[in-house]
Amino acid sequence: MPIVIELDKILAERGMRSNELAQAIEITTANLSILKTGKAKAVRFSTLEAICKVLDCKPGDIIKFHS
Repeated sequence: MPIVIELDKILAERGMRSNELAQAIEITTANLSILKTGKAKAVRFSTLEAICKVLDCKPGDIIKFHS
């Protein structure tokens, strides 16, 4: 799949664990795991916005397109 989610990389750079992020953005760890592994078929803009606010990043830092 050419669209890759690099959430693990950003979490590591910020020294944050997945469960901390899930709690901060108020989603389940299971749903965050689905997003992190690239198995999600969609992501809500509100979720993406919350992730970016908590991690102090931009959507392009998390979502990459590899051709």
